[in-house]
Amino acid sequence: QVQLVESGGGLVQAGGSLRLSCAASGSTFSIAIMGWYRQSPGKQRELVATITSTGSTNYADSVKGRFTVSRDNAKKTLYLQMNSLKPEDTAVYYCRLYVTLYAIDVWGQGTQVTVSS
Repeated sequence: QVQLVESGGGLVQAGGSLRLSCAASGSTFSIAIMGWYRQSPGKQRELVATITSTGSTNYADSVKGRFTVSRDNAKKTLYLQMNSLKPEDTAVYYCRLYVTLYAIDVWGQGTQVTVSS
């Protein structure tokens, strides 16, 4: 059974930085595509960044150059380094693990990020 637990959210001023972590249980982390998503009140959940098992990354245009996604397969942990934060980055951030070969698709419970102006 795969479980994901996010941490690292909080309140930060505009221009500041935060680092989110997502710890995974189970045995599929190293072969999974991992992703960060976010959802603001009244908006749909949106992709922030993904990283494949081999380290290829993809970012939403709104965060390119400011956010960096990484993973540590030995620690089964996903990270999101967020720099130059803006008030519009305020959202609940979710971690996602998916392995299409095994039809595994798991979400974490989310962590709140609030950026004040």
